[in-house]
Amino acid sequence: MSALPLIFTAGWASGVNAYAVVLLLGLLGRFGVADSVPDALQRTDVLIAAAVLFAIEAVADKIPYLDSFWDVLHTVVRPASGAVVAALIAGQDGSLPELAAGALGGITALVSHLVKAGTRMAINTSPEPASNIVMSTAEDSAVAGIVTLAVFHPLPAALVAGTLLVLGVVLVLFLATRIRRYLRRRRERRAQRAVAT
Repeated sequence: MSALPLIFTAGWASGVNAYAVVLLLGLLGRFGVADSVPDALQRTDVLIAAAVLFAIEAVADKIPYLDSFWDVLHTVVRPASGAVVAALIAGQDGSLPELAAGALGGITALVSHLVKAGTRMAINTSPEPASNIVMSTAEDSAVAGIVTLAVFHPLPAALVAGTLLVLGVVLVLFLATRIRRYLRRRRERRAQRAVAT
């Protein structure tokens, strides 16, 4: 079977939490649960780095405003990770050229990342911190569940990931007013800091 559904799903998940994707796929491959995982993701150094970065992201992603700063830093990291994971999967499978797989994984990760970042900006307009914790936990759970499903049942997982991606884009468009308000407040804070100094 073509690796395309797994590549798409891994791209979507990388846009949400790239370190969780690398860690989860690597562990599933390392423990012999899945043979579709490239050897490069199963290396000990890769798993340790992914675990440390996942732990840092798990904390940063739950703190209001820090999560949006973290998202800005990862605007390049998540799509690049999605592209690399996709190319590795395609290289292992051989059913799709690595360059095409990398492009698909990277573009899917970028769109997914923009949905996540936009949603977080909207959430940060609310004064309470609980919504960040709930959203971050839901995202991590979705990534873990859908990536695991993709290893065993790639097509249903890709359909779920595609549905979540489309719903996410629609939600971000709907929340655009809140996002603009968040950006305006951020500009005002910067201006106030500049005046204070």
